[in-house]
Amino acid sequence: MTELNEQRVRDILGALEDPYLGDDIVAAGLVRGVGIDGKNVAVDVRLPYPAGLLIDDLRTRIEQALVADPAIERAVVNCDWKVAPRKVQGELKPLEQIRNIIAVASGKGGVGKSTTAVNLALALAADGARVGVLDADIYGPSIPTMLGVKGRPDTDGKRIIPKSAHGLQLMSMGFLVEEETPMVWRGPMVTSALQQLLGETNWDNLDFLVIDLPPGTGDIQLTLVQKVPVAGAVVVSTPQDIALQDARKAYQMFNKLELKVLGVVENMSTHICSSCGHEEAIFGAGGAEKMAEAYGIPLLGKLPLAASIRQDLDEGRPTMVSDPQGPIAGAYLELARNTAAGLAKQPRNLKLDLPEIQIRNG
Repeated sequence: MTELNEQRVRDILGALEDPYLGDDIVAAGLVRGVGIDGKNVAVDVRLPYPAGLLIDDLRTRIEQALVADPAIERAVVNCDWKVAPRKVQGELKPLEQIRNIIAVASGKGGVGKSTTAVNLALALAADGARVGVLDADIYGPSIPTMLGVKGRPDTDGKRIIPKSAHGLQLMSMGFLVEEETPMVWRGPMVTSALQQLLGETNWDNLDFLVIDLPPGTGDIQLTLVQKVPVAGAVVVSTPQDIALQDARKAYQMFNKLELKVLGVVENMSTHICSSCGHEEAIFGAGGAEKMAEAYGIPLLGKLPLAASIRQDLDEGRPTMVSDPQGPIAGAYLELARNTAAGLAKQPRNLKLDLPEIQIRNG
């Protein structure tokens, strides 16, 4: 029998795949330490993305793989996760109290971008992350309605205290103006307002801030992306060609600004009949998958079109809240894990906001 040593243990662990990082847990750098005492083994594993609902299963898989080796009588496995700040575009630096900003964008309206952003945020929170949502659509803020929140936010005398709902921290222009008041601002005013909403809100120790960008690829979107330190972007589209044409424009905008696109989401991929449950690709099939292949980016998820999604949002209880164990919530969880794991594969942000040192002749 081969001697029990650390390499033997790591060989066993190397056979275990992480489905979201696309590699085994050793090659992915998840194994932080291995201890051996006679026939007893201790292993410390840390995932770089939120995995609160996955940890117990991973721990069990590792323990079973270890004790299946005849040289190992007992295995103690410690599993946890931690989100680190990732590289942002250009010379920008991450904001205080926000480890990573994820921008959710679409080339055109009507593709379910805000619905996707809200349920993505809730799915990240369901796995244990601290998550905020910034509604960047000044002209048509919908996040307050979708999450069932009203009223003006409080302040601490210096900064705005974000509203909260379903475990999320929230900020939207919809909290600051009357619901039926039209916003007739020009681009520079919108950009300035959003920077204030982002920078003057007292976000509390967020792993992720999900920004629901306005639809389109105009001056407002370009300016925002140039000035806001974004760790990664998610592009939302529906399967039909006309939507994908605009989604490609959104991808090209991010690519031009050297902002990492984590992948594309195909929303309304299939329609689920509320009466009989029949599923049909009424908007076509495979469009987002072809776009992902063309640009060499992941297809992060395929989400259905179902009446319950709209009904849940109208009631201020998105699907991740109203039916967290259902199949649609499961699709959002897969989207969130693919997104967070994709972000975790990017380089860490090592820029420190150090004070300027001035040397004077005494």
